[in-house]
Amino acid sequence: MSLSTTPAPARTDVRADRGGHRAPAGRSTSVRGARAAGIAVASGSALWAGGLLAFGADPSGWQQTVYDLTSLAFQLGLVALVSLQLRTGATGTGRLARGFLHAEHVLLGLAILSTLTWIVAPGQSEQTWFLLLDAFWPLSMLGMAAIGVRIAIAGRWRGAARVWPLVAESWAPVVVPLNAVLGATVGGYAGAAHLLVGYVALGVVLAVRPQLTGARD
Repeated sequence: MSLSTTPAPARTDVRADRGGHRAPAGRSTSVRGARAAGIAVASGSALWAGGLLAFGADPSGWQQTVYDLTSLAFQLGLVALVSLQLRTGATGTGRLARGFLHAEHVLLGLAILSTLTWIVAPGQSEQTWFLLLDAFWPLSMLGMAAIGVRIAIAGRWRGAARVWPLVAESWAPVVVPLNAVLGATVGGYAGAAHLLVGYVALGVVLAVRPQLTGARD
């Protein structure tokens, strides 16, 4: 009977993180999935930009409903974007980096609920619960701005895909103050322009060059 032992092979399905902790590797995503996310971002952002140009940032009546539907399309595009960022580990593969993206999904979910409430029950807009729910719209956009900074720092996305989220996701810090100072009309034009230069362009980058996110066939 042999008493020799063979060392167990080293595992390759885990990735070392800072401080000696183990962090799960981000799930891979296909080129097709990354391209689909880019199309969702570009089309949703273009629709909302069109709504802002057509109706301004503070419409009423049936225009309010159409405007809210375009903003809903934009929000759904952001859900696809954050899902892609999560699958590719765009902000990093550590627990905190991934947890922040999960938190952003929650913020976006509540913001979407706010938009749906505007569509189906606009008469409740003066209620306290409605106002609290509506606050998640700007909070979700501020969360996207923080994600853009983190993607640029992490450097896991490459080229334009690394830089353009910082441009696109600065929408809230740039447009909200302009809207407050210059009014809804000018703010609407500024918001539409920023969407076209930022999120629409980012969606095009992801659709045309999905490999920059680490997506593979």
